[in-house]
Amino acid sequence: MENGGHATIPLLEEERAGNFSNRENNNINGGCITHSDSSSITIVLIFSVAVVFCGSFTLGCIDLQLGYSSPAESGIMDDLGLSAAEYSVFSSIMTLGATISGVVSGKTADVISSRGSMWLSEVFSSVGWLAIAFAQSSWCLDLGRLINGLGVGLISYTVPMYISEITPKNVRGAFASAHMLVLCCGFAMTFMLGNIVTWRILALIGTVPCILHILCMFFIPESPRWLAKAGRGKDLEVALQRLRGENTDISQESAEIRDYTEICQRLSATKFLDLFQQKYAYSLIVGVGLMLLQQLVGASAISCYTSSIFELANFSSTFGTTTIALIQIPAAVISVFLADRSGRRPLLIVSAIGMCLSCVIVGIAFLLEDLDEWKEITPIMILIGIVAYSAIYSVGIRGVPWIIISEIYPVNIKGVGGSLATFAVWFSSTVVIYAFNFMIDWSPAASMT
Repeated sequence: MENGGHATIPLLEEERAGNFSNRENNNINGGCITHSDSSSITIVLIFSVAVVFCGSFTLGCIDLQLGYSSPAESGIMDDLGLSAAEYSVFSSIMTLGATISGVVSGKTADVISSRGSMWLSEVFSSVGWLAIAFAQSSWCLDLGRLINGLGVGLISYTVPMYISEITPKNVRGAFASAHMLVLCCGFAMTFMLGNIVTWRILALIGTVPCILHILCMFFIPESPRWLAKAGRGKDLEVALQRLRGENTDISQESAEIRDYTEICQRLSATKFLDLFQQKYAYSLIVGVGLMLLQQLVGASAISCYTSSIFELANFSSTFGTTTIALIQIPAAVISVFLADRSGRRPLLIVSAIGMCLSCVIVGIAFLLEDLDEWKEITPIMILIGIVAYSAIYSVGIRGVPWIIISEIYPVNIKGVGGSLATFAVWFSSTVVIYAFNFMIDWSPAASMT
């Protein structure tokens, strides 16, 4: 440790270091005053997290093309006469927008706070949805999707960060995992509605959680950590007391936040190139590496072109996409229960192995179809493989990397580190989604394996 020691300790390590002392300081004065790190969950905290979950729901509708592009594919291509190449642009341009805003997502949260960043992202998302809903040409459609992406790049980083900064340590993991559960609900609802309503109506429905989030944002407190960094000490205490409850002693947690922030502010301003110093190598490799893993496994591309994959397998795309939508929620519930009990690393390992085996099953099924073998069972194999792939992805690799990058970076590089990780995830997603449509046309078996 340097520059004052704990100033460069990531939130994850800071939390572990405080676990023992927190247990010793609980239930002060015979239980009348509760230490803030182990306080009961308050109404203000629940309301704040519920409001933020509107952003999670929005992310599920837009994020990685999971919720919208697949059910809307056939309708958009038929109504606007798009070619496969033009639809590939529409599918991937959202992630291009997220790449652009992802570069400044950390800095934006530092300057206008995570709450302000979420508000801005929902404005982008609302405008994007409206542009898509009323699009009469491909350029307007692409512009709306690009604006959607600008919102996603901001909110995908700030939602988990805000949750980690306002929640007590003893329930932080559960709330962070619940963020992914709500995201999956947004994905599932949009996937199922996509089989019932037109793509324009589906885009209008997407504006509902955005507008609700914008309106409710005015009633939740700022992040106490951001208030400390902004030098608003009185507001810090007010916000922390609201979040922890009137009968909770916030003095120790408030002092820890102040001391931590003061030490960080004595450090020189972190520049982008400072990330590549040896002392930050572990955080940088883990953060960026997990983001690249999340995209290079192909989950965004498979989710985007799920309907096309089932049609290539001569299987009902409506039944297939509905099955995938329904399996997401129980998979996300499992993830919430396992996140803190089994640890993040085992979830990532099991998720990666399961997704690999699922892809092998789908690849073998398409290969058998090409060879005109077992054609009666290959559609079922593809359904099982895709459904298993989506479920296992939801349990681990979809959400765990975002939780980790909100915790692993030291405070003095959190902004630029988070921006780099967010840029990595969306840039790689853009490449994967654009290329996959051409790959699947060339060889479904090779693409899936």
